[in-house]
Amino acid sequence: MRTLLKTVLLTALLAWPLSGMQAAVDPDFYIFLCFGQSNMEGAARPEAQDLASPGPRFLLMPAVDDPQRGRKMGEWCEAVPPLCRPNTGLTPADWFGRTLVKSLPDNIRVGVIHVAIGGIDIRGFVPDSIKSYVKRAPGWMKGMLEAYNNNPYERLVTLAKKAQQDGVIKGILMHQGETNTGDPLWAGLVKQVYDRLCGDLRLKPEEVPLYAGNIVQAGGKGVCFGCKKQIDELPQTLHTAQVISSDDCTNAADRLHFDAAGYRELGCRYGEAVARQLGFEPVRPYIEMPKRIEVPADAVMAETTIPGNDFPKVDKQRRAYFRIEAPEARKVVLDICGKKYDMQPDGKGGWMAVTDPLVAGFHYYFMNIGGVNFVDPATETFFGCNRQAGGIEIPEGPEGDYYRPHEGVAAGQVRSLYYYAASTGEWRHAMVYTPAEYELKKNQKKRYPVLYLQHGMGEDETGWSKQGRMQHIMDNGIASGEVTPMIVVMESGDIKAPFRGGDNRQGRSEYGNSFYKVMLGDLIPYIDANFRTLTDREHRAMAGLSWGGHQTFDVVLSHMDMFAYMGTFSGAIFGLDLKTAYDGVFTRPEEFNRQMRYFFMMSGTEGMDKMFGTAKMVSDLKAMGIDAHYYESTGTDHEWLTWRRGLRELLPHLFK
Repeated sequence: MRTLLKTVLLTALLAWPLSGMQAAVDPDFYIFLCFGQSNMEGAARPEAQDLASPGPRFLLMPAVDDPQRGRKMGEWCEAVPPLCRPNTGLTPADWFGRTLVKSLPDNIRVGVIHVAIGGIDIRGFVPDSIKSYVKRAPGWMKGMLEAYNNNPYERLVTLAKKAQQDGVIKGILMHQGETNTGDPLWAGLVKQVYDRLCGDLRLKPEEVPLYAGNIVQAGGKGVCFGCKKQIDELPQTLHTAQVISSDDCTNAADRLHFDAAGYRELGCRYGEAVARQLGFEPVRPYIEMPKRIEVPADAVMAETTIPGNDFPKVDKQRRAYFRIEAPEARKVVLDICGKKYDMQPDGKGGWMAVTDPLVAGFHYYFMNIGGVNFVDPATETFFGCNRQAGGIEIPEGPEGDYYRPHEGVAAGQVRSLYYYAASTGEWRHAMVYTPAEYELKKNQKKRYPVLYLQHGMGEDETGWSKQGRMQHIMDNGIASGEVTPMIVVMESGDIKAPFRGGDNRQGRSEYGNSFYKVMLGDLIPYIDANFRTLTDREHRAMAGLSWGGHQTFDVVLSHMDMFAYMGTFSGAIFGLDLKTAYDGVFTRPEEFNRQMRYFFMMSGTEGMDKMFGTAKMVSDLKAMGIDAHYYESTGTDHEWLTWRRGLRELLPHLFK
């Protein structure tokens, strides 16, 4: 697209006589000189609509080389930001030119020459004082001055004279004054600069007005608000000056510079003033206005929001509100719960989105710029989707109290530990829950049963404690007397990486099967050696969600001498031949029921979980005489709320 625009521009330029061709001056090529300090230099990041080419009727004669964009000083090019120098931003001149070409007849082109330096005093443009000003200029300004060979006025005049070979200078745009706030000589010095420009370029003042933009007001709290009055009074000293109002122009957080929307508005006002001066009815170009997202008063901070941030929030309708600062982005997408939302720019570098009502529970989400997913910096991170992901909790009502901590309920501990697995020759990580009573002195000789609890594909050993709230479910269940105090062990299961195919029939798994020898040969012995466990099969259980359920089938049904309890939550158990799997274990129901103290399976009623066919499998197992217990989570899909509910249903049946 950019190549096409350059081709169109080049064709248009060749169609009009320019300086390098030694042709006659084109009276329909209107040229404007732009000078000033940081707000003319441009302090806002251009957004997508600013970077779209304005077409061949709006041109820039660069005042410095810009190799990255193929620009050379003194050679006309398309006028897309940055107009001032490399690494500067959006300026009023950008939308001044766009407004002017929209307002003037099609045969008229507009060109700008742009010289501006952040923080420069007006004396930096007065020819007689430039040398002394450069000598005393602050260090941070030296490089900017050097870009203009330490004489910004001379650079402006030199290029203006060259431009006069191509077209006619019709006006001078200035945005300067902040540095001279309260300076009684300022207006007179502006007149000196203007008079010298008119003299050096042989301009008739009555034909070339000075258009002076006013400063950031910020509702009367602008850093240089005191400068407003002296700019408003400039026409009293310079009768050809017109002041461009900055009333209600939005500003950046520093209250010194405009934001992108403010520069667009001020630029359009410059363009409208010039159009009227030239005798044309002003016509504004289309500006994509930010779609304002109203956050209702009932919206509260999501519990997964990192403290100190204002978003994400959730309202009473369970709609979630997100915001991110991404001033250089052209498009930002929110991806949550299988739906993508285009985030809306606010004109200040921020982007916002509001979702449709979300189902209660935990949800992963990402933001996306340029096709790359990233984690919202305002939210807690959770390992899921094979990587660190953003997450948001959409609160349930009182029905969710079973997975919330409560005052007066003794809290167990979730420990992070590393152990060495000799079977694979590596250090591995696990999370271990111990009930509150485990630490009590009176229980120092008491031993506990163990539940090995596995997560699903693309998640890790932290999932059950972070996303699943396992520890609170345990604490509340133990406190109520429904759940036997137990140790819960959670390991990665070697299923953090994406599934890459292979034979994964039950009992012949390739994905995640490297964990089996670790669990049996390293993890269980380590837990038994380092925690007060009951080590017989009657006090050992295994359960898992999704692919963790698949692993539970593989491990337990192949080692029933080691486990007496098993459970799956939305288990990824497909194509299982109940008559042949695991050496035909299900064809011997009396033996199975005698060994397996409790066999539990569950799923949600929606989406993927509905397609898993868990309910039918349980029905078929029962028909074979297997004592299988089934629970269904109404209204939930393949998600953590389903599995929280499943864990709550399973726990009271363990070790009883």
